Amino acid sequence: MRLATLLGPDVKELLHDDPDQVRALLEEIHAEDIADLVSELSSEDASTLLSRLEPSEAAPIFERLPMHEQQEILAHMAPEVAAQIAGAMASDDRADLFQGLPEHVGDALLSNLQRVDPEAAEEVREIEKWPETSAGHLMTTRYVSVLPTATVGDALAAVRSDALVRDEPVYNVYAIEEDDRLIGVASLRDLILSEPSESLADIMRSHVISVQAGMDQEEVARWMAKYDLNVMPVVDDGNRVLGVITIDDIVDVLTQEQTEDIQRIGGVEPLQEPYFQTSFFSFIRKRGVWLVVLFFEEFFTQTALRHYDPVFEAIKGATYYVPLLISAGGNSGSQSSTLIIRGLAIGEIKMRDWLRILAREASMGLVLGLMLGAIGFSRVLMYRDQHWQFALTIGITLVGIVMTGCTVGSMLPLILRRLGIDPATSSTPFIASLVDVLGIIVFVQVAKIVMADVILAHAAH
Repeated sequence: MRLATLLGPDVKELLHDDPDQVRALLEEIHAEDIADLVSELSSEDASTLLSRLEPSEAAPIFERLPMHEQQEILAHMAPEVAAQIAGAMASDDRADLFQGLPEHVGDALLSNLQRVDPEAAEEVREIEKWPETSAGHLMTTRYVSVLPTATVGDALAAVRSDALVRDEPVYNVYAIEEDDRLIGVASLRDLILSEPSESLADIMRSHVISVQAGMDQEEVARWMAKYDLNVMPVVDDGNRVLGVITIDDIVDVLTQEQTEDIQRIGGVEPLQEPYFQTSFFSFIRKRGVWLVVLFFEEFFTQTALRHYDPVFEAIKGATYYVPLLISAGGNSGSQSSTLIIRGLAIGEIKMRDWLRILAREASMGLVLGLMLGAIGFSRVLMYRDQHWQFALTIGITLVGIVMTGCTVGSMLPLILRRLGIDPATSSTPFIASLVDVLGIIVFVQVAKIVMADVILAHAAH
């Protein structure tokens, strides 16, 4: 059972009877659990609860709440209190808050923040300069740094000083010149294991892995995973430090990106809000657009069937096998596109690999097609009224359709990536609909060759 479910009634009672006791109740509870508890309260009660806490205590709770809940709570909160809580938030979470607020609300809050904490207001403006999905927007501008001439003792003193003003984990101390150029980095472990009198230059690493502020956040996540980092410095073109990105933000990025990819693969425009907070008409718009596109795409399937109607009339029972054939192509295409989309997302596959992918998928399509073709051939022969030529047509068609599905499904995501479009847009329904049309064409062309005599005989009559 969720902790919030157990404590929610107690907190509500305390808010009305003795609000000051709420702080004592929450002292031993993790901020994430308190955020769950706040979510169970009404926005007015949540505002009262957070207002009773010190800004440094309320900020870690507030920044863990979904955006729609943050907006509702701010509407009931005194402007000065809201500004104080915003000022105590991590700079990247604070920037996300302002990004999601309506413009007039954000401007009013920023004006109050300017009076309460000018430095925090300036950090908001600095981070908002960068695109929402870039490293610059993801970074926090607060980090621990010392001059390269400092000692280990100086670096540890800087860590202690930082811990007094903010409740954030410290992983590294950066050696930075007076012009903000990054010189080196020392981990907290290295500092603790070294003598305080030892020079920082003797233990720091001068080769620091960093990212440019304009880099896409998905690429940042891949870099941090590749080098097994908990924190990544963000620099400009002159190697001057702008901020750092921590692992907790990368986890959020990966969750968000994977959610969007899954929704696109399912043929849904990505949702900006949780399921129950998304309005009914937003769902209609986000789902309906794709359904209409896919519906129009299926018109080509119907057109192909009508165009080749004489062939289907000539071959007894051919229409019974059309769903079987095109589903095999759609399924194989969906498998291939899913593998390629995921490979592109995690960096296993590069654009330069397209020829290798084409050869590999065509080969797999051939083997898988032969396997399904043998099953299809045997299945047709089980009916006494079907000719071996028709069974052979089905078998060969399955080979061709599965090969088509595998190659189309693998190449389309690469083509979209080349065009600058998210590969996940080549969703499973889209691939399936495209391969449906191609499957009908493959079937008819195979039938015209294998069953030419049957088709000619029917035409003569």
